[in-house]
Amino acid sequence: LRRKNRHGPQGVRRARRSNRHLFSRYAGFISYLCAPMKRREVEMLWKPGKIELLAPARDLRSARAAIDCGADAVYMGGPRFGARQAAGNSVADIAAVAEYARRFGVRVYVTLNTLLFDDELADAERIARQVVEAGADALIVQDMAYLEMELEGVELHASTQTFNASPEKAAFLADCGFSRVILERNLSLEEIRRIRAATDVELECFVHGAICVCYSGRCYMSRTMSPRSGNRGDCMQACRLPYDLLDAAGNVLMAGKHLLSVRDMDLSGRLGDLLDAGVTSFKIEGRLKDEAYVRNVVAWYRTRLDREIAARPGLVRASEGQSDPGFEPDLARTFSRGRTEYFFDGRRAGVSTPDTPKAVGGFVCRVARSGPGWFEPQGGEAFAPGDGICFMYGGRLAGTNVNGTEGGRVQLNKEWKLLAGTEIYRNYDRRFSARLEGARARRSVRVSVTVSFDEGAVSAEFRDGDGCSATASVVCGNGAAREPEKVLEMLRTQLVRSGDTMFDVAEVCFVDGMEGVPFVRVSEANALRREGLEALLRHRTERRTERHPARAAAGCRYPYGTPEASENVTNRLARRFYERVGGAGAAPGYDLQADLRGVAVMRTPFCVRREHGMCLKGRRDEGPAPLWLRHGPFVYRLEFDCAQCMMSVVFEGRG
Repeated sequence: LRRKNRHGPQGVRRARRSNRHLFSRYAGFISYLCAPMKRREVEMLWKPGKIELLAPARDLRSARAAIDCGADAVYMGGPRFGARQAAGNSVADIAAVAEYARRFGVRVYVTLNTLLFDDELADAERIARQVVEAGADALIVQDMAYLEMELEGVELHASTQTFNASPEKAAFLADCGFSRVILERNLSLEEIRRIRAATDVELECFVHGAICVCYSGRCYMSRTMSPRSGNRGDCMQACRLPYDLLDAAGNVLMAGKHLLSVRDMDLSGRLGDLLDAGVTSFKIEGRLKDEAYVRNVVAWYRTRLDREIAARPGLVRASEGQSDPGFEPDLARTFSRGRTEYFFDGRRAGVSTPDTPKAVGGFVCRVARSGPGWFEPQGGEAFAPGDGICFMYGGRLAGTNVNGTEGGRVQLNKEWKLLAGTEIYRNYDRRFSARLEGARARRSVRVSVTVSFDEGAVSAEFRDGDGCSATASVVCGNGAAREPEKVLEMLRTQLVRSGDTMFDVAEVCFVDGMEGVPFVRVSEANALRREGLEALLRHRTERRTERHPARAAAGCRYPYGTPEASENVTNRLARRFYERVGGAGAAPGYDLQADLRGVAVMRTPFCVRREHGMCLKGRRDEGPAPLWLRHGPFVYRLEFDCAQCMMSVVFEGRG
């Protein structure tokens, strides 16, 4: 009313926009206030606090790079039983990562997130205990067998492979003893808010990288074409293959298109929305990606997440130290199949890459003129020798390298004849890659030093901002200083020279002022600094990161009746778990079944009809008639649940 009186109709419109913004921002909290308290009688279900940027690590080198560029936690594969077989790590390497991570209060998570068979249970438990002993703070698991192994002193995180897409599932997993639930990548912001309203468990959300088009842990398509299984860490990525789309009469509607291949996720512009929705950990996908990808993407998200945290009182970073990556990060110059926010704001079209499943890079220009082995660009950034470029040629993605530039022409290393108007993408930027390779990332912790004197001895206390401290002292047998002010200045100069250590000495103060200052040699001052910083490093390295192993709640009950085959029960311990929580009679998981004909090997909110302008929702003239996908001899029926906006891919066998 005040706005209306002051500004008239324009003020009313502004007020309405403001109200809509506030409701959208706090809808999750409003839902919580309105929801009945069924699980616990507490004043608040979720309290904001430490916010985590979680980075992938293929190996020890990538893990260190991620930490140096600002990650609050890293996740990496164990020796076996990880969902990326090619990204396994030895127990010794995991221990080395944990030792380095503790310097900055960074946590280390180990992925043991494949399904287990009975003859693998003993090895899985042995490896789990070994990586915990090596310093892992949490195990990311899919198989419920780990809940039956009585693992102590470590958190269990429910992998996204456990299909965490509903409030009931998240609350159930929290009650069963998981400390964290890793959310399904297909969720909208509103669905995330509803999950937060149902449970106080930590929520982890993917914000960048490849998307599984199918609901996580519910894809069996790879096994219809080969013995390889995504749930066993060996997915053949059937969703990235080309398919023909057929109607019920067998007519080809689309030929040779990558109809199930979707773009890569980029939620770097929505971090604030996720913070307000109650997400605790922000996860970057990419355990198979190289070190350059890890450095660039982590540095990009570190800056943006810090900005959002600073705008919200009560939120802090989950680790310590300040990072300088040594270069300016740029997502457009790293691996990407094209960026999308996917279904973050609801189901929509325009999220697939039907022409190619490969990374095409960033758009640079169009071809103005061309000849054999050269073209003239129409605007755009300059090219450099060694750049990798790609373009559509004859309906397929093609690529080459730039040999040089001369007279406004870009010389190619193959004699392509490109049509005018062809779009040119750069998938390898040689100059950016050179800057990134030459950059020296450094993560540092600020330290203050307090110096005191006592009968010819100099003592110094080195203290960081995280509660760690160490004391060092040297005895100076040189008598009292004739010019104490010069000695104090020399001490200050030498103590701040932290060199190649992880510390930045920001402040040096003297307790006694000019009283009792002995004569101190430069070598003695250096020894004092070296001893103090080494002791402080030992203190930081030997401490344990904070862990919160969850405890199973009394009366934990499986909310969905008898577990279906899609719950992936593939061993006796998992079967025992479901029997214990009221899910007796679980069907054998699909990975135990040899013949998957007639099975919905993929369920997804992605819809081929919607994506290609054939959506039936709201149309009364047609029912949700099936379509068909064909790849070589393999045939799949597409079924559409328009009421739920859901598509199922049913394996029909070999055609």
